[in-house]
Amino acid sequence: MPLPMALDHVNCFAFDDGNGWTLVDTGFDTRKTRAIWEEALAGPLAGKPVHRVIGTHHHPDHIGLAGWFIEHGAELVMARTGWLMARMLRLDEQPEYPPETIRFYTRAGMDEAVLEKRRGERPFNYADCVAPLPVGYTQLIEGQSIEFGGRTWDVRLGGGHAADHLTFWSRDDGLVIGGDQLLPKISANIGVYATEPDADPVSDWLAATARLSPHAGEDQLVLPGHKLPFTGLPRRMAEYRDHTHEALSRLQDWIMTPRRAGDCFEPLFQRSIGAAEYGLALVESIAHLNHLHQSGRAARSLGEDGAYWFAAA
Repeated sequence: MPLPMALDHVNCFAFDDGNGWTLVDTGFDTRKTRAIWEEALAGPLAGKPVHRVIGTHHHPDHIGLAGWFIEHGAELVMARTGWLMARMLRLDEQPEYPPETIRFYTRAGMDEAVLEKRRGERPFNYADCVAPLPVGYTQLIEGQSIEFGGRTWDVRLGGGHAADHLTFWSRDDGLVIGGDQLLPKISANIGVYATEPDADPVSDWLAATARLSPHAGEDQLVLPGHKLPFTGLPRRMAEYRDHTHEALSRLQDWIMTPRRAGDCFEPLFQRSIGAAEYGLALVESIAHLNHLHQSGRAARSLGEDGAYWFAAA
């Protein structure tokens, strides 16, 4: 399904349950995405209803149209944290950036021109691309099993990119549904936001990688949330771990001279960051600095400019 951003698509999967379809993730709630689904419902999916929608996590490109399918009789299945986050964000519409968000950006050392622009504009709201969500849902938890698509799946929770990110591991044929937890070539964004400014999602990411790695096999076919399906999951899990530690080491060297989050793109991304990527780069920079600070590898102080300055310990 198309996305209006640099990462221009999200993968959604339909599994045949005999008497209906289970969908895993949905795409944004846009006219274009609805039209694509309507075409699929009238064509390849014709004759059987969508009776269940599984959201791997709460991000809008994965859960945006879930409410639309629920209106047509489907059941919503998610982890509790993902559902609570989705419900909260869907109901929280902001006509302008609230003061605490501006303070969060200031403390991150956001570029002054970008910050000034945000002061005067309406922010992106979750509700802009997510259909209204139901009051109730069906919960999935770590270690549970679920059946769909003619397979029995073990449910395992990830983290870091999104809290309690669902992954599914087939007992029957080595198929794995990875969402954004298990991606080929690219890595999931690990960000910190104004809703939880002192969070350490990098620790969550590393812990989830360690927890999931023993279940990875060379011949498993992983269905990711973006890009193409892939094999070689053990190697990818090692790359997730190694690349994260390498980025943290580069960042720690970089802040031998004290710097703000907005000054730290170079060691983390090793390429230029454009306007379209700036927001995601900033929240990822905050996440890595928070990790260094909370693990004792960096000190943090509030400067006269209102920004947090980080220095290697």
